[in-house]
Amino acid sequence: MPTEADILVIFGITGDLAKKMTFEALYRLECRGELNCRRILGIARNKWDRDELDGKAREAIQAKVPNPDEEAMKRLDERLDYVQGEFDEDDLYKKLADEMGEFEQAVFYLEIPPSLFGLVVKHLHDAGLTKRARVVLEKPFGHDRASAQELNTELRKFLHEDQILRIDHFLGKEPVMDILYLRFANLILEPVWNRQFVDSVRITMVEDFGVEDRGSFYDPVGALRDVVQNHLLQMLALVAMEPPSAGPADADAIRDRRTDLFRAMPEADPNRFFRGQYRGYQQVDGVKLGSDTETFVALRLEVDNWRWTGVPFYIRAGKSMPVEATEIRIVFKRPPRLGIGGRMIPDPDEMIIRVKPEPGAELCLIAKKAGEDMLHRVHLDLLFDEQDGPQPEPYERLLRDALRGDAQLFPNFDAIDQTWRIVQPLLDSPPKAEPYDPGTWGPPAASHLLAGHGAWRKPWLPDTE
Repeated sequence: MPTEADILVIFGITGDLAKKMTFEALYRLECRGELNCRRILGIARNKWDRDELDGKAREAIQAKVPNPDEEAMKRLDERLDYVQGEFDEDDLYKKLADEMGEFEQAVFYLEIPPSLFGLVVKHLHDAGLTKRARVVLEKPFGHDRASAQELNTELRKFLHEDQILRIDHFLGKEPVMDILYLRFANLILEPVWNRQFVDSVRITMVEDFGVEDRGSFYDPVGALRDVVQNHLLQMLALVAMEPPSAGPADADAIRDRRTDLFRAMPEADPNRFFRGQYRGYQQVDGVKLGSDTETFVALRLEVDNWRWTGVPFYIRAGKSMPVEATEIRIVFKRPPRLGIGGRMIPDPDEMIIRVKPEPGAELCLIAKKAGEDMLHRVHLDLLFDEQDGPQPEPYERLLRDALRGDAQLFPNFDAIDQTWRIVQPLLDSPPKAEPYDPGTWGPPAASHLLAGHGAWRKPWLPDTE
């Protein structure tokens, strides 16, 4: 059994991620009684002291949580401390070792640019701090397959694979975790979850806002690297993977099935890949003049195994779209023409798992229209919050699991390497990014991607059909 951490060290504690996510996650864990480490040390270059760190933590929590619990805030404040220094200087790690003192198990959380991962891990190793430690890394893990392999080789000089936890915060979202439970705990779904009954699988992640003030970050990355290679391929794996083996709890049982699924996927075809850029993107601060970075992608993928051969998996992701939504849509095959309902061919059944907004699931079926011998679509909706109450936030769950040593929700390197392999041809031979107007569904040509399988559906949104 993994040892629960008694000390958490956060590199980059003064950054945006801590302000937006980490402090709130720590507070919520404290409120739930699940923050069991005795100390939390923040590390950064900024010349803060402990009082300033406490103040910034309180400010960040109050911005996200109305009327926070003062007792929980006090308990969190008592454990927070700060060590200032430059990440490339030995002195910082000597001060850190002194501050940490004796510990059984440490977690080092690197909320810093990936270019610093190797540097910091080497210094931690040289200071003798990695023998009883796990290291949590933020995405992105590499910029392409070669750089991901290079980074992994560098880290493995100092750490074992089971010491490395690579965050993909989508895997910490409750509705994403629900995918496996809906699939494998409901026997009614398993017989039809395959190529004999499924026409296509469609994954959508769209936002109704643009890059805004993140131009310098987004421009070297683009939509394919930002959300497809990681978040959306990980969701695809949960939809399509085989069931994990039963038996004693084992993080690798699920991670191995996800990796198996990626291995069964051929490399993406650049001829089935569309890129777009919303008009006005090149005027965003930090975006290079004449940039061809995509803010929209649509692509078709395949899974070449017994369950899924011949079923297309479509992905689209974009900014400045008409709505904000993330969903997975399983479109089943059409039944034959019927001798009822005006001898119509019914629309296909669909199952939708909505991640955002208002997580839930919807089953779209065909029934008789009241008062007429006609068919029409009916919707069976389930909103997870109504059934289960408020759900933990992704970073709350992932930080808790990192402290406990539960690696189930953290992709291993084999999976990351495979996802880079799948998208690498799209990075090597990208089509030109076609312009589209903000508030539209991307370049019109992207609609041709689904030829033979209908058209893109508008996302299922609250109070809509």
